[in-house]
Amino acid sequence: MTKTVAAAALASTAVAAMTTITLDTPIQRGETTIETLQVRKPAAGELRGLSLSQLLNLDYGALEKLLPRITIPNLTALEVAALDPSDLTQLGTEVMDFLLPKATKAAVSPST
Repeated sequence: MTKTVAAAALASTAVAAMTTITLDTPIQRGETTIETLQVRKPAAGELRGLSLSQLLNLDYGALEKLLPRITIPNLTALEVAALDPSDLTQLGTEVMDFLLPKATKAAVSPST
């Protein structure tokens, strides 16, 4: 596989593994109001220094480190700290969903 083909395959996977979250409480960044965030599935390298079990348990410290790496626009640690708890839960739930294997998701909610 050439580098160009590999890069295209990675880009198409990244686009498919992205979710838009509408915030209950928008973030004010200077003159800009952020009402929605895109969250993308993290690559293994973006999980460096984090515990998967902490992420699956929606541990605040783990989310505070990961969310700035995978949100668009990128959140700062201070913005994560100021999130409404319901927004943090939405974002954490999406992260947890990204980390679960397909078989586990299918077992939890089988298609009808």
